[in-house]
Amino acid sequence: MTAVHQFVPTLAPRDAVGGHYLAVQETLRGAGYRSDLYSYEAKDEYRRLAKPFTSFSGDGHGQATWLLYHSSVGSPVADFVAARDEPLIVDYHNITPAPFFSRWEPAVAGALMKGRRQLVALEARAELGIADSAFNARELTDLGYERTSVVPIMLDVAALDATPPDPAQLGRLSDARARGGVDWLFVGRLAPNKAQHDIIKAFAAYRRLYDDRARLHLVGGSSSHRYETALSDFVGALGLGDAVQIAGPVSAAALTAHYEMADVYVIASEHEGFCVPLLEAMHHRVPIVAYSAAAVPETVGDAGVLLDAKDAYTVATAVHRVVTDNELRAQLIEAGIERLREFDIAKSRRKLLDAIELVAGPA
Repeated sequence: MTAVHQFVPTLAPRDAVGGHYLAVQETLRGAGYRSDLYSYEAKDEYRRLAKPFTSFSGDGHGQATWLLYHSSVGSPVADFVAARDEPLIVDYHNITPAPFFSRWEPAVAGALMKGRRQLVALEARAELGIADSAFNARELTDLGYERTSVVPIMLDVAALDATPPDPAQLGRLSDARARGGVDWLFVGRLAPNKAQHDIIKAFAAYRRLYDDRARLHLVGGSSSHRYETALSDFVGALGLGDAVQIAGPVSAAALTAHYEMADVYVIASEHEGFCVPLLEAMHHRVPIVAYSAAAVPETVGDAGVLLDAKDAYTVATAVHRVVTDNELRAQLIEAGIERLREFDIAKSRRKLLDAIELVAGPA
């Protein structure tokens, strides 16, 4: 029985990539491959699901063994697999260009640069490069990876319904909504490449032009304390402290409540390799207004209003149209439902197995 063992920098709950690792393992095992997870770090309830990467000393079963390394940041795990003799597959989840973080978090920028150097070095060892999107696959090709396959992040959207909205959070959002005003939502880590500052600018313009009772919810952890602090200061300087909520990381139930109460999902990111929250917004019937950059248009398809510019008034005007044009809103919601079918987890599982079998053969 062939083994395909995964090696990852971090395995953490409530993380789209972490969920992908577990779905990959389930898919491989379901197809008959032996597959364990090895990580540099496994957090919280996921600690028992992965072994320390340094504990791997060979499979020892006398059968073919492949290593599947997930690349997203610099990690000792990359150097470890690079030094092994087993054949290698690289699954690339995008590395944010370091300049986005250079002025905010030099240490993060250094880790990103290290990750890029490791990705380049692994090309000589890799039999296959897997990418979340065609955008990421093109980057692998540019780095010299001769054989690539696109396998979207595995998200079981049906499982999102298994978590009902948090009653307390839903109540708070409902109470605010009862006072009038539109609710904007963005979900993602506070990070310079995700450009929450541009969302805040557009929101300020929207409040000035169209709806002075509107609210903005920025949900997600932080990748930069300095950037987070700057966002908070920016909100205060604009006099929007009572209208902008920087919610931080929330539970799955609280996140469901945010989606259920949102009128529009707004994204102004400069760099995304896939962007799972876009699929979550589609699933929760929240229309999308998105800046057309990196992999965002590939993920959105025709299920959102895609903007070539993201100046404040362009975004604000687009949001106003989406929340006031009932026909357009209905079209976007229906397009989102249809778009989700392209990312059905069964399709993604089949794409993964097709890619693995291409180089490793059947289990």
